[in-house]
Amino acid sequence: MRNKKFVLLILIPAFFHLAVFMLMPIIGSGVISFMDYNPLRTDNAFIGFDNYVRMLGDKVFYKALTNTLIFVFSTVAINLVLSLTLAALISQLKSNKSRSFFRMIVFIPCVAPIVASSVVWGGIVFRTKGGLLNMIANACGGNAVNWLGDANFLMISVIIFTLWADIGYNVILFSAGMDGIPAEIYQASEIDGAGKWRQFFSLTLPLLSRTFAFVLIMTLISQFQMFAQFEVLAFKNGPQNSGLVLTSFIYKTAFVYKDMGYASAISMFFFVIILVITLIQQRLSKVKWEY
Repeated sequence: MRNKKFVLLILIPAFFHLAVFMLMPIIGSGVISFMDYNPLRTDNAFIGFDNYVRMLGDKVFYKALTNTLIFVFSTVAINLVLSLTLAALISQLKSNKSRSFFRMIVFIPCVAPIVASSVVWGGIVFRTKGGLLNMIANACGGNAVNWLGDANFLMISVIIFTLWADIGYNVILFSAGMDGIPAEIYQASEIDGAGKWRQFFSLTLPLLSRTFAFVLIMTLISQFQMFAQFEVLAFKNGPQNSGLVLTSFIYKTAFVYKDMGYASAISMFFFVIILVITLIQQRLSKVKWEY
């Protein structure tokens, strides 16, 4: 009984934080989405589903939604492949110091403030004249590219930066998952004549199912919420709104144009997208095994 009271006492701050900073904003946003709400006005009328009808007919909204889906699914797919590959390569190192060193190297970009990193990449790596990528392209006989000013390359540039800034988290998680696999399983497979590739695809990947499911869900949610790099790298949403995503669209609609009713409607739609994708992913990623 004492243990239950102690656990409840410890959880009260977490429940309070969840209620005040997560549940209440969601409920408040849902209410505001049915209003013509402007914080600078005293009279904010209830307009029902008008904001949602407006959203469905807004071409800019569809552009932001398309850009968001392209960014999220491209980044998540590449992130998972690269982070899993790096984690597998690092796990092959015999020395604990070597493994720790390389894990630290790939994790360093995750510690850097994303706004500061975006400014550095925009001024050094993606610069049209004298930028690192264009210097490499010129050295290989290619032509310079306007990475941040061309609608065809802006999203690619943001994806490249996001992978650099975010991939370290998943490398650490996958590495922890690989370290948790009993060594006896690999030793038994070696006796049966399995090579490294066979071990990876027949043992490591299946036994990482739980870790993979967790990493996939968390990466999807985090990529949907990306905002800072688009504000820094995609100046004024980029040419032809090629850098406009839902997070930027919601922010500018709410705080620049003060149309918070419409921004709340988009936010609720955005919330439903993330919720549905998460629930589907959890259902597809159920793992029933022990080792």
